[in-house]
Amino acid sequence: MNHWQATIRRRIVIAAALFAAWTVVIEGQLVHLQVFRRAALQTWADRQRQSTMYVPAKRGDILDRRGQVLATSIDAEAIFAVPAEIQDPAGTAQLLCGALGDCTARERDTIAGQLSRRRQNGHKAAFAYVRRANRVSAEQARRVAALALPGIGFLKDTRRAYPNNELAAHLLGYVGLDNIGRNGIEAAYNKWISGRDGTVLIQIDGRQRPYGRLGHEGTPGATLQLTIDQYLQHVAERELHAAVEENHAAGGSVVMMDPSTGEVLALANEPTFNPNRYGEANLDQRRNRAIQDVYEPGSTFKIVTASAALEEGVLAPDAPVDVTGGLIRLGSRVVRDTHNYGVLTFTDVIAKSSNVGAIRIGLSLGAERLGRYVRRFGFGTRLSPDLGGENAGIVWDPARWNESALASVAMGYQISVTALQMATAASAVANGGNLIQPRVVKAIISPEGVPTEVRPHVLRRAIQKSTADELTAMMEAVVERGTARVAQIPGYTIAGKTGTAHKLDNSGHYSPSDYNASFVGFLPSRKPAMTIIVVIDSPHGAHGYYGASVAAPAFKRIAETTMRYLGIGPNLVSPPVVFARQHAAPREDVAAAPAGPVTIVRTSAPKGAASAVVPDLIGLSAREAIRVLARVGLRPRVSGDGIVLQQEPRPGSPVNPGMACSLALGRPASAGTGSDQRQ
Repeated sequence: MNHWQATIRRRIVIAAALFAAWTVVIEGQLVHLQVFRRAALQTWADRQRQSTMYVPAKRGDILDRRGQVLATSIDAEAIFAVPAEIQDPAGTAQLLCGALGDCTARERDTIAGQLSRRRQNGHKAAFAYVRRANRVSAEQARRVAALALPGIGFLKDTRRAYPNNELAAHLLGYVGLDNIGRNGIEAAYNKWISGRDGTVLIQIDGRQRPYGRLGHEGTPGATLQLTIDQYLQHVAERELHAAVEENHAAGGSVVMMDPSTGEVLALANEPTFNPNRYGEANLDQRRNRAIQDVYEPGSTFKIVTASAALEEGVLAPDAPVDVTGGLIRLGSRVVRDTHNYGVLTFTDVIAKSSNVGAIRIGLSLGAERLGRYVRRFGFGTRLSPDLGGENAGIVWDPARWNESALASVAMGYQISVTALQMATAASAVANGGNLIQPRVVKAIISPEGVPTEVRPHVLRRAIQKSTADELTAMMEAVVERGTARVAQIPGYTIAGKTGTAHKLDNSGHYSPSDYNASFVGFLPSRKPAMTIIVVIDSPHGAHGYYGASVAAPAFKRIAETTMRYLGIGPNLVSPPVVFARQHAAPREDVAAAPAGPVTIVRTSAPKGAASAVVPDLIGLSAREAIRVLARVGLRPRVSGDGIVLQQEPRPGSPVNPGMACSLALGRPASAGTGSDQRQ
């Protein structure tokens, strides 16, 4: 009995010890899991029972300077799938693509892959996008909803929309499928516009089936107000397109700036694209030529050469420059003018665009001094913080310029610039010598509606005001009697400069047939409201390839419309208006008379521009004309339909309190115009 009891006691002790050891192990494991591995296991469990998806916030609007919408986000629905609820991914993908109507075979396979997607633990995913909202139209969403497919649903989202289609496309950029800005302002200011994303939490049961959906909306992004004027942007794009088409050119750019603030009022490129369908455009169409393409500016760069010579006291405007022979030899290199001018004044060297004269002035300056002014005017650097992808251009170290290189730079070769840089440099002359940072953002408006304005920023003083005044007079001579007479606008003084430069071909040599033709100018020249540059790439039309015959006419059309739109009246006493009255009998002393003699009838000249004068409204629509009249305090009286063909009082007349302006509207008869200035 004692032996049996001892055996039982021993077995109880062993069992108790084993149980105690088992308890210690279990408790230890529980402590290890619940204390030391708690955070990791909690994260793992959360991943198994819920899935979090980020929902992009509503992007802020982009407005023009007058509050017109250039880009906005509209409510739309994204199509999503719950792969765990889909039994036949390939069949479901086929049905979805049939409803969408525009799927490619590749996209159909991609959707099928999304519907079959699995998580790291091997279970099917709880959430997958089929299509984001920016690729789903209302009609497509209706057709997909009508299928009532298991596991397919809709999620509130936004779609980026550009209501004016191609207008300002290169400046605005576009938004990708990930709701991130690509190119232009959309990319440069993405962190302000995009806001803070919201989330959608998909809850999953033990069998990996979704049973609940929670979420919160994101914070919308800020609104951007640009310096761009929607109407002026339209004018710039319209006239640039016409110039490129008329001259059979490869493309072109226009930049319009307020020279006193650096605000860009229009920036146009040709060819262009529709940011609503950016995927259909190629890289050439999406390229912002005005800030990305560099070109040798040719004679427009003589503005810099002339500025340096005036500022350094090398020459006065009326100093003689000997260009006799029409050529200059630089070792084995010979540079020729289009004419043998003999001896010209410094002003006429610029007015007639003499390369020989510019080279002589450049050699007198020397590489160090000319190079200093090249940098002062901003060449070789990126100027605008608003424009992503801006090209700095190419400026070689002046210490490495030999005599031939110095001569080339003096007349606008062996240096590469952008249209924006050239417009900014001309604006420095227009505003009295300050190089002002070009900007396209006027204000950033918070989601609460609080604006933060962007102030003009002077980068440096490029030249003294006295130098700018002298150079302005020289640039006026270019338009009055020089190479750009075609750019004249009656009643306005214009300061400008033409440029024509050979392009490099693929072999690195200058092409015998391809040129960049350009014109840059500002007006009214003594109190400038606008700087405009027009660059035409590789013109091959009937007007030739010179800046004067290709780019200057486009400048004139843009400038005329701009002055009318802004209500800026003539700053000169206009010459008498001349009418041609036809008679029945012919007269031999009148050349090219259309059908008979003409009697010249002269009217009285209008008075010079006053503090408030009647603007020129010819060619504007009724709405545009009324808007301009409101700015100067005139009451409109409108008759007819179409555009303004006649107005009374005439442009330039002084405005009296309570005065009315009668506008006769109609449809203009088509007429052809042409000019050929070979410089």
